[in-house]
Amino acid sequence: MTKSLWINLPVKDINKSKAFFTALGFSLNLQYGAREDSACFLVGESNLAIMLFEEALYESFAGTNIADRRNGGEVLFSIDAESPEEVDELAQKVIDAGGTLYGEPGYKDGWMYGCGFIDLDGQRWSVLYMDMSKMPLG
Repeated sequence: MTKSLWINLPVKDINKSKAFFTALGFSLNLQYGAREDSACFLVGESNLAIMLFEEALYESFAGTNIADRRNGGEVLFSIDAESPEEVDELAQKVIDAGGTLYGEPGYKDGWMYGCGFIDLDGQRWSVLYMDMSKMPLG
């Protein structure tokens, strides 16, 4: 049975990416990815592992070239938030750390509050707070 999920992402500069994700509050895990060309971060209460690999190393074990993220995307990573204020705080951390917002913080459908950002290597992320007491039922 599967015990955990690891997300592997290619990055251009491991040191810049480590600084970016550390600034967002991700926890650096030195147990894995302690090489000069990789890093491991744990995210959330379930400690989801995100591995960052410099592009050449990523391509060597993925068996493929990295897609051109400027022309499209295949994955959107989503992070939950505890409140609208937490969404706003993370959006500001993204900007301060050199990332880009593609969706400004705001409400959607009266019960969701979120934003979208692009990390230093073009991966897209969303941050979403959901007020379940206002969620429309069925």
